[in-house]
Amino acid sequence: MGKVLIMPCLDMKEGRVVKGVHFVNIRDAGDPVECARAYCENGADELAFLDITATIEKRKTMLEAVRRVAGVTTVPFTVGGGVASLSDAEAVLEAGADRISISSAAFRNPDLINQAASRFGASKLVVAIDVDRNPALPSGCEVYIDGGSTATGKDAIEWAKEAESRGAGFILPTSKACDGAKTGFDIPLIRGIKDVVKAPVVASGGAGAMEHFLEAARDGKADILLAASVFHFGEINIQELKKYLRENGVETN
Repeated sequence: MGKVLIMPCLDMKEGRVVKGVHFVNIRDAGDPVECARAYCENGADELAFLDITATIEKRKTMLEAVRRVAGVTTVPFTVGGGVASLSDAEAVLEAGADRISISSAAFRNPDLINQAASRFGASKLVVAIDVDRNPALPSGCEVYIDGGSTATGKDAIEWAKEAESRGAGFILPTSKACDGAKTGFDIPLIRGIKDVVKAPVVASGGAGAMEHFLEAARDGKADILLAASVFHFGEINIQELKKYLRENGVETN
């Protein structure tokens, strides 16, 4: 295992950072610029910005908010939500993002992954996969789109493999069942994807304690550990988390 990176996520709605539970019950968590600046100062290795209602509202990503956050961000910065075409991706990158994250649009039009990888390079492309449990599928994990509201019938592990084969440089699965619940990451999902792809895998959804991050790194083999509410509401300090991980055998920056 190489160094594990810590990635706070700014879930955005109406220009504010928000956080929900199981993709609903949204509450305010602050100004995105203030949050981004604080995370960079506190030792974040990466930063994610997700416009959580862009796809459902059928609109583009909030580029002005991306520009403002990019202006204070000193670490690699991934932006997703509402990126549905190459022109959308280009606009987000021009606004200051280091990477784009695509989800629903990639599922509906898998060739978009190939096109984006060819145009911008795999290192700038994250394919995000919202997942819920479905015991009828081989892995027990089903892909959901439209902000986790639409079931697809597609096995999440198979989709992760396909996304990588089409050029995705990173795979970011989020467990709907675990999201915001603070009961731990979905380790079988993360490990299942990690076992079939070579691309870095981002663990997302469910962090509530430092032990959960350790489990995702050690048992899930995740490369990047993403969380939102535990960082937004001051429950876990990034520097203290890194110290804890190192003390338990996980290398960090």
